[in-house]
Amino acid sequence: MSTQPSNQLNPVFACIISACSWGVLWYPLRLLQKNGVDGLWATLLIYSVAIFTVFKPCWQKRHSFSENYWLYFLLALTSGWTNLAFILAMLSSEVVRVLLLFYLSPIWAIIMARIILHEKFTLSTLLSLIIAITGALLMLWQDGLLQQGLSTSDIYALSSGFAFALTNIVVRKLGVIHWSKKIGAAWLGVVVISISGIIITQNMNFPEINQYSLLLIIFTAFPFMFVMTWMAQYGVTHLPIRISSIIFLLEILAGALSAVWLTNEVIHERELIGGIFIVIAGIVSVWKKQ
Repeated sequence: MSTQPSNQLNPVFACIISACSWGVLWYPLRLLQKNGVDGLWATLLIYSVAIFTVFKPCWQKRHSFSENYWLYFLLALTSGWTNLAFILAMLSSEVVRVLLLFYLSPIWAIIMARIILHEKFTLSTLLSLIIAITGALLMLWQDGLLQQGLSTSDIYALSSGFAFALTNIVVRKLGVIHWSKKIGAAWLGVVVISISGIIITQNMNFPEINQYSLLLIIFTAFPFMFVMTWMAQYGVTHLPIRISSIIFLLEILAGALSAVWLTNEVIHERELIGGIFIVIAGIVSVWKKQ
């Protein structure tokens, strides 16, 4: 069955919306942290609320999960670690540093797409990847980045990016199926891995939830998390990995600009030029069909 929608712009716009949404996710998470809800518990609570929005359609289609069950298991595992590690990294390091390390993911994604999905690796693919990575380095490079070594948050960011690339491969591999099945498997994985993290770290004390935190958890779960996850999976399902991976680099631009706006950080000329490079890379990747 073909996975190409009649309008190619729809999945492109879906990836753009999702990337920009993920770029500002750090802000509600830090607000929760300031109100005493740490990363593990914030992840668990947000995704526990979110999963209720897809529980009914998932339950109705529960018997069909036996088809390709190993892909659903892999999706739960990779998506679970992607989300949890990304959140933990965002809460323990600078936004731009996390995004730079996370968005080595297009490299992993394009390589795995070539090996697993047998997607073509064309000249325009290579060109868009080079432009995008150049833009990321221009925007986010910090003096002494390589000399500083890898911290725990760096490892979270790098592993999250690799898991994100693998998640997109699995989503693409599953093809066109009911949206709730992909989202349900992914979010269940986040919940299970978050609970495992809480148990392993012995962080068993349930955080105090005030009215503000409760509203923030609910809003982040739905509609925010629901919309950006649905958009991401729709876009990845209907676009080659080499294209969706490049478009998702817009998250760096969204993250950097939101950090400037919401934390009064200054965006420099080099960072602005880098952001333009990333936008150009996205245009190059979707300008013509491969």
